[in-house]
Amino acid sequence: MSHDPEIYTFLFNHIESIMNNEVDAYHASTAKDLTLYEWFVSPHRIDGIPFHDFMMESAATRGSVFGAETSDDDSFPSKTRFDFANLHIQRYGDTAIASYTLMLSTSLPTGVKVVAHNESRVIVKIDGDWQVVHCHKSPAWNAPHQPPENTP
Repeated sequence: MSHDPEIYTFLFNHIESIMNNEVDAYHASTAKDLTLYEWFVSPHRIDGIPFHDFMMESAATRGSVFGAETSDDDSFPSKTRFDFANLHIQRYGDTAIASYTLMLSTSLPTGVKVVAHNESRVIVKIDGDWQVVHCHKSPAWNAPHQPPENTP
């Protein structure tokens, strides 16, 4: 793992803002012209942050985390944590690229469920503050190179 303490701290706080559904903190760490690919949401690029605002606000009302497993058992308070596996940080002046496998672990009545996907985040220092300008997510499993035949 390459380790740049400044970028690591920024990245950890950025992801934590998403996990905690903290919209204001997310805005502070994300460029307004954010672009992203989230394979489990859409096969197309998503532009801007309103999409995530809605997802985080909706998750907050349910007491859940976007992208994590949830429980239908209201008597069991699920907890979710995240880990970076194989984190690699490349820094070039005021630009950094963090690539890793994001692992989301959630306690459920049946045990702990872990979901994972690969991420790359491009981080740029804008007006003295680090901000995520692009994120690309891909499956952390062996996806077929070609789509299934019945895919439009």
